[in-house]
Amino acid sequence: MSSINDFNQTVIEEFRANKGVVGGGFAGAPVVLLHTTGAKSGSARVNPLVALPRDDGTLYVFASANGAPKDPDWYLNLVAHPHVEVEFGGETFGATASPVTGDERDRLYAEQAAVMPGFADYETKTAGLRVIPVARLTRD
Repeated sequence: MSSINDFNQTVIEEFRANKGVVGGGFAGAPVVLLHTTGAKSGSARVNPLVALPRDDGTLYVFASANGAPKDPDWYLNLVAHPHVEVEFGGETFGATASPVTGDERDRLYAEQAAVMPGFADYETKTAGLRVIPVARLTRD
């Protein structure tokens, strides 16, 4: 198991033990556990992500990968298989994921960076190699 998988597993366990509340770098942030289906493998995957929630229940997630030069696997998975499962707070529900592009993507990313400045750092770290994708999670 790689260190990122170890880290994610620790966050997942803390999330589930505390009904969606986690500490460390995620302290105070709205965290979701996103269940996807592997684009190539078809295997079930779970990733903890910081979300931008809306009052209507829609959630937005950001494929920052800490500013890596390529999109994270979980994002490629949800593009290939947009029907996902989401754990948020104390509930679990099905959702449909869809990429957000253009001005709406830019506005949402700027909003997230204003709330959590680390997201602005991630965008800088990509050095123009990619635009960090944003995905909308709409409850089924």
